[in-house]
Amino acid sequence: MGVLASQLAHNRYPGWEPFFEAEQAKPYFARLDEFVTARYAGAVVYPPPQQIFAAFATPPAAVRAVILGQDPYHEEGQAMGLAFSVQAGVKAPPSLRNILKELESDTGTPAGGQTDLTPWAKNGVFLLNAVLTVEQGAALAHTRHGWEEFVAAALSYLCAAADTPLAVVLWGAFAQRNKPLFVAGCQGRPLLVVESAHPSPLSAYRGFFGSRPFSQINHFLAQHGSPPLDWRLAN
Repeated sequence: MGVLASQLAHNRYPGWEPFFEAEQAKPYFARLDEFVTARYAGAVVYPPPQQIFAAFATPPAAVRAVILGQDPYHEEGQAMGLAFSVQAGVKAPPSLRNILKELESDTGTPAGGQTDLTPWAKNGVFLLNAVLTVEQGAALAHTRHGWEEFVAAALSYLCAAADTPLAVVLWGAFAQRNKPLFVAGCQGRPLLVVESAHPSPLSAYRGFFGSRPFSQINHFLAQHGSPPLDWRLAN
């Protein structure tokens, strides 16, 4: 049994079961699992296998916002299966530092030194990368091996999982390629697409800072009679 199949056999992701069952039956998934399994055996790959599908701990019907990342952080101890997040106590990578700066500027909510975005995931924010594994020091090393097809299917499944308002955050050109998928797949529910420059230091000052994604999302949710998201990471 490959790494991916093994993780899905030993972990439960409520609400996502029909999706995982359908994808595992497709030929591309077997090829992806074979590739990922070989790379974990032959290289340093992140995140740890048990965290590959961590984003799917948020049930699809509970998702009210999607923040779509690129691929996991590729330095030791950083990637944890949630886009842009690192474990508590790990120094925030530059993109995450900028996200937290914008959070405080936009909402007045300080991160309080927290770097783990799990509270957002528990509150209905789907923190998904477009590619779920990466090799040490080699960003995008696992692109074009099947993850893109898997993630596109996951987002389509998510769109059809409920008719409640859904906000989608697309930072940078890589994430913004997925906009047509949301526009086409989420026609049955109110949809907000928030687009801006990526929060990386290379582009944050070209449209990310001041874009106010968090308050935009809560304003949209309020317009459609949905409670605001709680963006706090620390008490």
